[in-house]
Amino acid sequence: MSSHIEIRPVRPADIRDITAIYSHAVEHGTASFEIEPPSEAEMATRQKMLLDGGFPYLVADAGGVIAGYAYAGPYRPRIAYRYTVEDSVYVHPRAARRGIGRMLLAELIAEAQTRGFRQMVAVIGDSAQIASIELHRALGFSDVGTLRHIGFKHGRWLDSVLMQRALGDGAETLP
Repeated sequence: MSSHIEIRPVRPADIRDITAIYSHAVEHGTASFEIEPPSEAEMATRQKMLLDGGFPYLVADAGGVIAGYAYAGPYRPRIAYRYTVEDSVYVHPRAARRGIGRMLLAELIAEAQTRGFRQMVAVIGDSAQIASIELHRALGFSDVGTLRHIGFKHGRWLDSVLMQRALGDGAETLP
């Protein structure tokens, strides 16, 4: 992977790399509570739904190789949540600890703000995901709470850590 990283909007051709990164996270990690990795076609469908919905979807391009990706999607489906997004950030295992997650999340926050969203929520799978928790804290997220033993994966119970940050004026002004 190239040492030069460009954060850019996702392209349809990126779906293969995105699927591989996410599949690894599903199979080996606890960031996602999915048990079976989705197919490339399913990942493309999910991506299209987000893009069609006006949500930001970014990749970290390392010389033509996708080193990570991030997107914001609806926090919950009810209309009252329309100004709140949930972030997702995944980095290729070989690109971990190089600041790529931070670059992706920082740009995702900026892009979500530009699109008029007012709150961003992080639902971090597993309270042992210290790097993800610290990344979010460093970029202005506050701890909201922890749902204890809410998921079961890899033979153990997992927590979900909830974090939140305001975007733009947050709740200080009406949308």
